[in-house]
Amino acid sequence: MTLSLQPITWPEAAAFIREHHRHHLPSQGWKWGIAVNDGEKVVGVVTVGRPVARALDDGLTLEVTRCCTDGTPHAASMLYGAAWRVSKGLGYTRLVTYTLKAEPGTSLIAAGWQALYETPGRSWSVPSRPRVDTHPLGQKVLREAS
Repeated sequence: MTLSLQPITWPEAAAFIREHHRHHLPSQGWKWGIAVNDGEKVVGVVTVGRPVARALDDGLTLEVTRCCTDGTPHAASMLYGAAWRVSKGLGYTRLVTYTLKAEPGTSLIAAGWQALYETPGRSWSVPSRPRVDTHPLGQKVLREAS
């Protein structure tokens, strides 16, 4: 089986994420996305947007907000590598993403990404703006493309 990259629209990527992601819904908004197919159907998507952390939102940094596959081998690492190549091609100097501390990050390591540090993980809900958490609240690892 040969994997190939292809363009994808936001509605198509969001539908794929809703069907296949283990613990997240589609992110809010995006700059762009890429899909990977096996010659017959889409087997994975990556979505890229502005960094969620305000401190990282410097105009030159992007964040992989979702990477989701149906389990096809090598699809995720292909998407992470392509996301970094496109980001550099658009003039961005940094691409980051977060993984749960419990996730090994094998696809990111295969694509050449580095673990930078662990974040504490927390709720987005605060007294002035209560929210219902729909995501895992545990520690996360910030990773950077290189």
